[in-house]
Amino acid sequence: MNRDLTVGKPGRVLWSFCVPLFGSIIFQQLYNIADSFVAGKFVGEDALAAVGNSYEVTLIFIAFAMGCNMGCSITVSRLFGAKRYREMKTAVSTTLIAGGALCAVLMAAGGLFSGSLLRLIHTPEEIFDASRLYLDIYILGLPFVFFYNIATGIFSALGNSRTPFLFLMCSSLANIGADILFTTALSPIFHRGVDGVAWATFLCQGVSCVLALVFVFRSLRAVPSEGPVPLFSRRLLYRIAAVAVPSILQQSCISIGNIIIQGVVNLFGTGVVAGYAAAVKLNNLVITSLTTLGNGISNFTAQNTGAGKLFRVREGFRAGLRLVWGLSLPFAVLFFTAGQALILLFLDTPSEDALRTGITFLRIVAPFYFVVSAKLAADGVLRGSAMMRQFMAATFTDLILRVALARLLSATALGSAGIWMVWPVGWAVSTALSLLFYRRGPWSAAQPEGEEIQDTPRRSLAAKRGAAST
Repeated sequence: MNRDLTVGKPGRVLWSFCVPLFGSIIFQQLYNIADSFVAGKFVGEDALAAVGNSYEVTLIFIAFAMGCNMGCSITVSRLFGAKRYREMKTAVSTTLIAGGALCAVLMAAGGLFSGSLLRLIHTPEEIFDASRLYLDIYILGLPFVFFYNIATGIFSALGNSRTPFLFLMCSSLANIGADILFTTALSPIFHRGVDGVAWATFLCQGVSCVLALVFVFRSLRAVPSEGPVPLFSRRLLYRIAAVAVPSILQQSCISIGNIIIQGVVNLFGTGVVAGYAAAVKLNNLVITSLTTLGNGISNFTAQNTGAGKLFRVREGFRAGLRLVWGLSLPFAVLFFTAGQALILLFLDTPSEDALRTGITFLRIVAPFYFVVSAKLAADGVLRGSAMMRQFMAATFTDLILRVALARLLSATALGSAGIWMVWPVGWAVSTALSLLFYRRGPWSAAQPEGEEIQDTPRRSLAAKRGAAST
């Protein structure tokens, strides 16, 4: 059901919109966690390392898909908030056409250079073939990733967070079952194990993508619009690109940074790679959940900006901050106190290096979820109001610090633990920047409609002078 986010109490509206989004991202992350869980439990430590190693490369493709998601979602949110429904529908079809063309280019590039990327990050020889096999199958399913992300962006823009949640819940649970089936009962067909989890994910993502697109088109038909709707608009493409391109650059650079860090991790051997693969999956569950809530804040901001209700943006941020902090607490406590049990979910008989690596990573980063969550809430407002330069500045600061310090600290007596310490440093500095940019936004002085604006000292002085002259 489509929902107008410009009416109602901002905090209540935002929470009711974001809670299903949180549920959606939990099930979205089950895709990746299921692959690692099944690979580690039913195939072996090398398979887990191969899936985790390939995952860092897939994040480049996901960055492009998420950029299309955000470009479409923010543009459609603004047009929906302004009730310009005809242009809104054109923005949707324009994104689908442009996204399909971009996806084709990425599939061609991925097919040609997947092996070179794996070599570039120093993939250990014992997991190279399995990593490449997983990556090649993932690239075949890239259209499903692209169009599904665009579809969920449209749902969010229309204020509908419940429908994608239901899709993801069903498809993620099905993916877990398919992963296990393909690596156990059907293991003679998928003899390497890794290809089984890859094909299971391919199948389930394909089904969820098709269903999501069907329901998107049904939702759009329910929105009234006058006259024929053009399928493509160059002007709207520029507006979409103004948000999408910075988002793609930001997320691509983060992915490249993660690949560079993965290359540093790979130098420590397969045991450390496997432990990092398990721990970073858990960490990504939290960060992606917080990012998705930030995306919800972006949609709330975009609709209210389009409707000219800037005062609601400020109230939405405060409610969003309470939401992300409430989410951070249980994860921080769980990861810090139960790291060993969580790593053992992925590995039956982990090596000493793998277990120690996973526990150390979680204990270092978990206490700082409160810091990065504040950044992601502020980033949601910046992105929703199209303040992309400020958004990118804060994000790139985090990236540059992490990449530079990972190489530096890993060469010290800290060893691999030095790599994990760069997460809190990057988060702290970039959070300070994001909050500073947020406080300088136009919503800081906005007043609710119908509420008398307080006189400033200058206006009071002018009034006194006017009274004295009469």
